Amino acid sequence: QVQLVESGGGLVQPGGSLRLSCAASGSIISINRMDWYRQSPGKERELVAGITSGGRIDYTDSVKGRFTISRDNAKNTVYLQMNSLKPEDTALYYCHADILLYLAYTYRDYWGQGTQVTVSS
Repeated sequence: QVQLVESGGGLVQPGGSLRLSCAASGSIISINRMDWYRQSPGKERELVAGITSGGRIDYTDSVKGRFTISRDNAKNTVYLQMNSLKPEDTALYYCHADILLYLAYTYRDYWGQGTQVTVSS
């Protein structure tokens, strides 16, 4: 069994910053890619940023230069530093990871429950 637990969401004024964390726990052998997605009411879930175990990173265009994704492989944790936040960043942010469990043969997708980020004055 695997759990992805997000934290760090909240209410922030435009221009402010938040740092999201997502820690994976369980009988984990290896984690390949870790990502942050977000979903706003009435919109599809979108990939915000992703990072591979080797450190390859990509961002959606709307957050480039403002958000930074990083990970601590020893702690099975991924972070999202969000600066210069805008009202359009308001969404439920989800953590995703490709995880190989003990006694498993393939990597599988796992999702967290989500953490709300609200940018408003």
